[in-house]
Amino acid sequence: MSEQENQTSSYRSIFKATSLFGGVQAYQILIGVIRSKFVAILLGPVGMGIQGLYQPTIQLIQGLTSLGLSQSAVRDVAEANGTGDTQQIGLTVAVVKKLVWITGLVGLVATAVLSPILSKTTFGNYDYVVPFIFLSVILLFDQLSAGQRVVLQGMRKLKFLAKSTAIGSTIGLIVSVPLYYLLGIKGIVPTLILNSLTMLCLTWFFSKKVNVEKVNVSNKQTFQKGKSMLKMGLAMSISGIIASVSAYVLRVVIQNESGIDEVGLFSAGFMIINYYFGTVLNAMSTDYYPRLAAVSKDNERCKIVINQQGEIALLIISPLIILCIVYMPLIIRLLYSQKFLLASDYVIWASLGILFKTLSWTVSYSILAKAEAKLFMINELIANIYCLGLNIIGYKLLGLSGLGISFIVSYVLYAMQVYLIAKKKYDFNFSKQVLIIFIVQLSMTVVSFLVVRLIDSPIEYIPATIVLFLSGLYSLKELNSRMSVLQQIKDRFYNGK
Repeated sequence: MSEQENQTSSYRSIFKATSLFGGVQAYQILIGVIRSKFVAILLGPVGMGIQGLYQPTIQLIQGLTSLGLSQSAVRDVAEANGTGDTQQIGLTVAVVKKLVWITGLVGLVATAVLSPILSKTTFGNYDYVVPFIFLSVILLFDQLSAGQRVVLQGMRKLKFLAKSTAIGSTIGLIVSVPLYYLLGIKGIVPTLILNSLTMLCLTWFFSKKVNVEKVNVSNKQTFQKGKSMLKMGLAMSISGIIASVSAYVLRVVIQNESGIDEVGLFSAGFMIINYYFGTVLNAMSTDYYPRLAAVSKDNERCKIVINQQGEIALLIISPLIILCIVYMPLIIRLLYSQKFLLASDYVIWASLGILFKTLSWTVSYSILAKAEAKLFMINELIANIYCLGLNIIGYKLLGLSGLGISFIVSYVLYAMQVYLIAKKKYDFNFSKQVLIIFIVQLSMTVVSFLVVRLIDSPIEYIPATIVLFLSGLYSLKELNSRMSVLQQIKDRFYNGK
């Protein structure tokens, strides 16, 4: 196979994986949009603010007690599966399942014991002690569910994984809406618990369909065999803890400055910026991380994989950013309600930072692929410190718009940071193609932003939509030159290939 054919094959692999896993996550987004709409209408900003404080608090405890097993153990199960040794596979799966029971119970007990502190720190009073005690079971349910997902992903049963996720999202919607309607804000805690329990039941059901030899392991074997999982997972877990602490502190600052309503507005905007755009990157990472890890010992091949991924990621996500900037007020009305329009300034400003986030995302995976645990933790710690500092300063100076500006500055700094690390450690540099795509799409993104900010509505939609069209056309042209995407679409829909 020629070099050109290899490149085309790589581009198609990236695009195919993004389409496959993006489709599953797109369904989750659709369900999430519908659920968020109901939550916004039935609970309002206050209810969303309370939910927005519960979730990062629970995530913080999870980060402290889960030890990153949901990420690290996938590699161990996959490696065991690759050997074809049923005894080895059974042993690895048994260790994973035992470890998630231990860590899940630790999380449950920790949340229940610390509930008075969590209530006082998060809400400024002790009114939420009992809700936090009830929510503690989520720590166990989620960790057990994570163990089942590790088995499904490590054994390459991705269809089962996708089905459990899609069905779980659907049931979550069906359960949450009536509870919010009947109980209002009091329905938040039972809804969160039932959603977690539903996902556990589904992942357990589908994991039972995977044939794994049952192996009994002692506690000593569990910790001996699980040492590598825990070591790798700990590095990932610490970075997650740092991020959760930052999110928690920022929300507490916003609440203390402006109240729960403002937390609700920020949570709505944060969901759009981090969840919906993050979905695209997460879909890509399913294929990207193992491909990069496979060539991690060869810096030159790593450079090729990173740049190829960067090209496709920038081409796919850029038109979505401009779409977000141009139609944000309409999107917020669709996703939430008129009450949340004040969040649009934050989202529009922060959208400018997504291109820098995408660029830094592609490079930062090189540190994980090379298993540089210590470097990874230091890198994330430094980034989260200045990110939190910039967020607090931005919010105190300019409110929600200041948070959007701090998002841009944070990811410009982070992109420079990971690039310099990769350049020094792995002799990495961006290809000419990546830089051209980045400059072209960044220029159009800035133009769309200026149009929206400087021209009065609704006239702004005409030039802004033209910029959106040009960005999409440029992306389509570049994608087509790399992998004949138009021909693939034609073959699929007209020739049935």
